[in-house]
Amino acid sequence: MQSVPAGLAPPRTSPSGRLPFALHASILIALLAASSAPTPLYPHYQAQWQLSSLDITVVFSAYALALLIALLTTGTLSDHVGRRPVLLGALTVQVASMALFATADGLTTLIGARVLQGIATGAATSAAGAALLDLENPARPGRPALANSIAPVTGMAAGVLAATLMVRFAPVPTITVYAALIAVFAAQAIALVSTSETVRRRPGALRSTRPHLALPSAAAHALLLNGAGVVAVWALGGFYSSLGPGFTRLISPGGPEYAGGMVFFTLTAVAAPTVYFTRRMRADVSALLGSCAVIPAAVLTLGALWFAGPVLLFAGAALAGFGFGAVSQGALRAVVDSVPARDRSGTLASYYVLSYLAMSLPAIGAGALTAGFGLRAAALACAGCVAVLATVAVATLAAPLRSRRRTPSPDACSRPATSNYASTSPNTPTPDISVLATRNR
Repeated sequence: MQSVPAGLAPPRTSPSGRLPFALHASILIALLAASSAPTPLYPHYQAQWQLSSLDITVVFSAYALALLIALLTTGTLSDHVGRRPVLLGALTVQVASMALFATADGLTTLIGARVLQGIATGAATSAAGAALLDLENPARPGRPALANSIAPVTGMAAGVLAATLMVRFAPVPTITVYAALIAVFAAQAIALVSTSETVRRRPGALRSTRPHLALPSAAAHALLLNGAGVVAVWALGGFYSSLGPGFTRLISPGGPEYAGGMVFFTLTAVAAPTVYFTRRMRADVSALLGSCAVIPAAVLTLGALWFAGPVLLFAGAALAGFGFGAVSQGALRAVVDSVPARDRSGTLASYYVLSYLAMSLPAIGAGALTAGFGLRAAALACAGCVAVLATVAVATLAAPLRSRRRTPSPDACSRPATSNYASTSPNTPTPDISVLATRNR
């Protein structure tokens, strides 16, 4: 019989929790698909409303900053009122944002739609991610952390690909894209009503909405160790997502309109399988490997700029996708696996606060540089900063590994072969603490 951590209610929908697990994973995927869907549409908006590159980065960053505010205020709300009420409210707001996108008639409306989308995504991201962790199956430890890592990049890849195909083949893509997403979110809300709550309510809901970060000391140590790598990969992702279409046109002016969306799709499409294939690596090794890949990715991006080579651009995007997947998977696993069940939602919110700050602030800076000095200068500055951050990440993550090799544990010979997996070190892939606590009971 499947054991359930204290304070959690087993899902009614399926004895194994597979259906609720799949539903919450699909919510994460759909939310991030909606976040990347406007990327292939940016050239259309620019041409229709005479928007500058700075305008586009403001639209992009409005989403990320609204998401950050939502994470800071509602990041731990689902720990108090339950996952389902937060998710239902967020899906309702998301539907409203999609409707505003579909009827947008200018920059102001577009920014308003992005703000609503950011609020909905920020409120739902930590709640859906925590629900996945609540549905941990002791027979398959690590699956929720894997889902939390792979769902966002899978969603971004699916969103930009679907939107790119609609730009190419569908009538009125600026309406069709969002109408399809409205149908998806409405279906998910209906399905969510029939599922059980995964966590018991506890007092303090109003107090939890005061802007704050909830990060236990072990998780804070893991996030500090992985911080430079996380910032590097999300900053590069933000550049490709916001200015990728314009950058692609700069490199290949005669290319098709949808090529800009395909560059960001390349990044996310490589990141998703990378998360899966690095899941059995130690968390610190995965993050180190990904950080190493970011440096040549930045070099290839600059090479594409100087040699006007779209092949170099796509190769750089693919390598950046590998780095994004490996770093995100390793860092998130290191952070989440170090906290008990009651702190999961807040810990996830803190992780995403850092991620989306890293995604939005450099994008705003790149947009400002583009307005003042041109996209070429902005790309040079962005790639250079990312390469420096990745180098810092490599040095930070490699130091403990070198130290560990030089100073073996005194009882290493007597330790069982599986003890490394059971360690609670923030940099070691471990079963979820709530599962271990359940077994110990």
